[in-house]
Amino acid sequence: MASFTELETWKQARKIRVFISELTKKFPASEKFRLTDQLIRCSRSIGNNIAEGHGRFHYQDNVRFCIMARGSLSETLDQMIVALDEQIITNEIFKSFEVEYDYCLRLLNGYIMHIKKKKNDEIN
Repeated sequence: MASFTELETWKQARKIRVFISELTKKFPASEKFRLTDQLIRCSRSIGNNIAEGHGRFHYQDNVRFCIMARGSLSETLDQMIVALDEQIITNEIFKSFEVEYDYCLRLLNGYIMHIKKKKNDEIN
């Protein structure tokens, strides 16, 4: 695979980033330097880490960055729960995000397993 942009995992991370970017434009101004900023940063970090890992030479580095991407994905979910609890978003918006989150998590876990398998195949 020539570019990280071809990875389904990265494409799903991009979809989440765009979702969050559009959503946070509607957040109250009082949340600009709190929840809005945090949500934007952690959602961007998902794809950033997938891209950085893909650019690494060793499989283990790639896995490490994918694990960090998974952490950023979980952080994004937690921030969305905060937005729900603070009544900044509706349950409907949260549920729609949750679908995208679940899909991205499955893709990330599958990609991590794929990388680990490739590493083991090369060793054997």
